[in-house]
Amino acid sequence: MGARRWVVAILLVAVLLAGVSLAYLRGPGPLAFAGSQTVPLSAYRAGQPTGVPLELAPADALARGRYLTQAADCQACHTPEGGAAFIGGRPFKTPFGTLYSTNLTPDRDTGLGAWDEAQFLRALHEGVRPDGTHLYPAFPYAAYTALVDEDVRAIYAYLRSLAPVHHPVPANELGFPFNQRWLMGLWSALFNPDRRFAPYPQRTPEWNRGAYLAEALGHCGECHTPRNVLQALNQRRKFAGALTNGWQAYNITTQPASGVGAWTDEELAQYLATGHAAHHGTASGPMGEAVQMSLSHLTPGDVQALVTYLRSIPALSAPDLPAVRTEPASAAPGPAAAGGQLGRDVFAGACAGCHPWSGTSELWERASLLGARAVNDPSAVNVVQIVLHGFAPAGEGRDMPAFGADYSDEEIAAVANFVTARFGARGAALSAAEVARLRARS
Repeated sequence: MGARRWVVAILLVAVLLAGVSLAYLRGPGPLAFAGSQTVPLSAYRAGQPTGVPLELAPADALARGRYLTQAADCQACHTPEGGAAFIGGRPFKTPFGTLYSTNLTPDRDTGLGAWDEAQFLRALHEGVRPDGTHLYPAFPYAAYTALVDEDVRAIYAYLRSLAPVHHPVPANELGFPFNQRWLMGLWSALFNPDRRFAPYPQRTPEWNRGAYLAEALGHCGECHTPRNVLQALNQRRKFAGALTNGWQAYNITTQPASGVGAWTDEELAQYLATGHAAHHGTASGPMGEAVQMSLSHLTPGDVQALVTYLRSIPALSAPDLPAVRTEPASAAPGPAAAGGQLGRDVFAGACAGCHPWSGTSELWERASLLGARAVNDPSAVNVVQIVLHGFAPAGEGRDMPAFGADYSDEEIAAVANFVTARFGARGAALSAAEVARLRARS
């Protein structure tokens, strides 16, 4: 009898510890920092945080749906490199394997043509497909669950208006047990609140609009918030930065040194709307795509609402990021110093024509390296990715070419180390093997 009691006691303790662990992993919600007082949307009288901005209210249904689809940044994830918009098949390399995005065009065989409105609503709110299987949370339904029904219906109507494109996407490449979709039902039960946005009456209408844009539509945390061991967002480190699909998404909290606390409202708005702010760098990689396909289409009022919301995020430091260097380097090439002679030689041959030795370009402001967070990141992850893949800002008429095919891993590591040492606050110490791993992840 005594032994049985011990077994029962051990089991109870194990269950208790498991419950505490799961409760800790679940953590606070994305808006927990804002307080606990919310009101139903129908009872909120201070403004209209959901839907399209007031100036677009008279627009037809498809125009409103297009705006919301752009605000939700659907195109970036559902458009493969070099492919037509929304046809799916873009790979996302995760620690558990590769996932491919869905064809969102209304093709009946390979897209959403056979989905009805209710099924689309369930997918965005609950992460469940029409056949009852669960979606992987690489599709951010834990954020989209906050979208009000009317906005989801508008997005559905817009996607249905697209030309259907027959485009089968590759099967996901996941090993056991991650290929078991039923496990995503357990994940969803833990981490998807399945609740629509509710305004905070103690906050301004502009803040509430910004919260809806950032948390529900724009799902900023999916890139900028680190994840826990179960790959859910760790809201205790909300917007403090994370490595996403091989790129660093940087700290966007109000922390001055490693976040955006030292930026002015005007600089932050300019960066969101255009992908560039003087002395702060240029958006590239996934952030560049987010600007081109989503943020640049927002009205000035919505951009300002985003700025207002970002200004309210509690400051969190990123210890691995030093304060950004602001003084220019010498206008003369000088000695190789950190980064070595190989890095200096690669920079002189491939980079110095657009990126002056001082770090400040008078020919093209986006080519200035001074103040750019990527250059002041000692991991040099984004510097390597930009060198490998280049970038082409929309509407600029010029771009940075990709050098991945022209230079070896050793050469790219050397030039990344040189650039961060010469123009940043602390130089990187990348190896060729680390560059090879970044190639494989992107």
